[in-house]
Amino acid sequence: MEQGKVLALQISTQSGQPMSPLEEANAISGVGLEGDRHAERGNPRQVLLMDKETLDMLALTTGVIKENITLEGIDLSSVKPGNVFFIGEDVTLEATGLCEPCGRMDMLRPGLQEALQERRGVLAMVLNGGTLRVGDNVRLEP
Repeated sequence: MEQGKVLALQISTQSGQPMSPLEEANAISGVGLEGDRHAERGNPRQVLLMDKETLDMLALTTGVIKENITLEGIDLSSVKPGNVFFIGEDVTLEATGLCEPCGRMDMLRPGLQEALQERRGVLAMVLNGGTLRVGDNVRLEP
């Protein structure tokens, strides 16, 4: 079991638009984060989680690779589909797989798509909804 913290929360209402930072977000069971463009029942890409350690290693700022939840203290490279994140008091997310970096990453910086292979974060679906807050504790269980 790994433990960490939520460092930042972001949503995007439209493709290609910058992420909007939030202090708290409403996670809706089976749908995603309220107001986010990926919030859709049954979508395996409802939420993208990313770790600050990887962002720092690649000199990237929070939200630039379009993650919804930026974590600290959890190694996302070992997460497998079916692993569960427990966040704050109520929210649980189930990992659906690693996020493959798309060609848009090279628009941010040449070579970034390759640098992010197997490091772009973890996609997840909301199992149990509730309020997410910056500073919430996070627990990852297999």
